[in-house]
Amino acid sequence: MHVGCELAIIHLMLRFCAIAGVLLATVVTTVWAVKPQPPAVDQRTALLLDAARTTAQLLATKLRVALKEALAAKGPAEAIAACSELAPNLAQEIAFENGWRVTRVSLKPRNALLGTPDAWEQKTLLDFEARKAKGEALATMEETATLDEPAGRYFRYVKAVPTEGACLVCHGPAEGLAPEVKSILEKRYPHDRATGFNVGDIRGAVSIKIPLH
Repeated sequence: MHVGCELAIIHLMLRFCAIAGVLLATVVTTVWAVKPQPPAVDQRTALLLDAARTTAQLLATKLRVALKEALAAKGPAEAIAACSELAPNLAQEIAFENGWRVTRVSLKPRNALLGTPDAWEQKTLLDFEARKAKGEALATMEETATLDEPAGRYFRYVKAVPTEGACLVCHGPAEGLAPEVKSILEKRYPHDRATGFNVGDIRGAVSIKIPLH
């Protein structure tokens, strides 16, 4: 082939590559430009989330301390009383102070009247189990939502509660419960479902419901 022809062909190829490069760069830039960003959390929601987290941590800490003190002072029987009586009382105190609904819920409640989750809480607890199965840590497992309900609009927050060693005294596998614990549970909670847990299981969750005005 003539040298001049070869140079002309090379020149055309270089121009083609340059044009293709510009087009590719334009496409890439466009793709990155329209990449969706996570929605920003508004200031009000951020404040509500911080308040809910603080409340859930406060309740969990108070219950943990009360349970350990009860076990050390009077044994498993007193621990059951701490779980069944003190927990609702503490939750009610916090709820009364803030005008919120604060409670503990579980897929396997001991007291069905107080611990049965509503539809959103149940779905969230099932999601927690799936997230745990994938390896997510319970220490930071939580969920939020803003929901319109028949009674109004609410900010909802749920924080997973892990099963700890002290919990097994009255929530562990049935065959491992002490006879006096079984006796008390049968008398207090004839329809009890809150046994069979092991350390690291999701015992339930702290649920907080804040009305939005």
